[in-house]
Amino acid sequence: MPQSQQSHRKDEHVSLAEKYYHGDQPNRFDQVRIRHDALPETAVADVNLRATIGQWHWDSPLYIEAMTGGSPHTGELNARLGKIAAACGLPIATGSQSVAIKDPQLAGTFSSMRTNNPDGLIFGNLGAGHPLAAAQTAIKMLQADALELHLNVVQEIVMPEGDRDFHWLANIQALVQALSVPVIVKEVGFGISKPTMQQLYQAGVRYIDLGGHGGTNFVDIENRRRPQRDMAYLHDFGLTTVESLLSVQDHPQDLTIFAAGGIRQPLDVLKALLLGADAVGMAGTVLHALLHHTDDEVIAMLTDWQSQLKRLLALVGATSIADLHQMGDKILLSPELVNYKQTL
Repeated sequence: MPQSQQSHRKDEHVSLAEKYYHGDQPNRFDQVRIRHDALPETAVADVNLRATIGQWHWDSPLYIEAMTGGSPHTGELNARLGKIAAACGLPIATGSQSVAIKDPQLAGTFSSMRTNNPDGLIFGNLGAGHPLAAAQTAIKMLQADALELHLNVVQEIVMPEGDRDFHWLANIQALVQALSVPVIVKEVGFGISKPTMQQLYQAGVRYIDLGGHGGTNFVDIENRRRPQRDMAYLHDFGLTTVESLLSVQDHPQDLTIFAAGGIRQPLDVLKALLLGADAVGMAGTVLHALLHHTDDEVIAMLTDWQSQLKRLLALVGATSIADLHQMGDKILLSPELVNYKQTL
């Protein structure tokens, strides 16, 4: 059967995400430093990474963020990701399932993740404009424990065949009220501002994934797919993950904050948690490892991240994630970030 345009686009996204991956490139996390106190009075053996994330209790505050699905190749990647998430005990989100809503024959390229992770925490994923029936289909496809609704205006604007109507808020509110699983509203790499956070909270959303600038850049990916490649000027558009975290620091207590975008190593995870994130996700870093290493090697990498994170908590004098959330005074911001924070 010939590959559909939608399936081909999914393969293009993976290929271009890898092409533009630069895991060691500077980002705003480099403008966040942690005050070193040389007497932490802790022991690594006393550190517990267990975290309360909304209604869930996770063994660590890490998760694998949405990446792919929708073609035979990406279905194989989702199967591997399911296996890896299960081995590491990490929650995981699938890529956008909209292609499988349009073509049910592609549902297996997403459900392969559940097949290899039957008892794990898996999040489905759809664009925020999809109706209730599509959302219910996406959840059933994965036996999903939650549904991510992604906000991707910037991506759609640059995408040659992208949407051009972005009236989403009322639909988000309706889905939050109607669905039987939690709804996580996420950006795909351009950040969440304080006004957006307030709009979403008023609409009943209690889980927000900031999805900040600094990691996979869908302007670069979609501009590459444009005949004239004429929208590169949006490369730096949006808020970084750090700026988004600063924007929502005074959020309501019953709002859970996920942070993803530009997470390169465990120190970035620690900084995000100190800035108030409840959980921290990785996508590009994991995808790059997946494309170049065996499953066992990726599992070893993620297991080592968890081990390193325990040591980093001990380094700053914390024995729990709750401790980190009380240590905001350890954060040292660059003058640029200080100026940004003053505008909020």
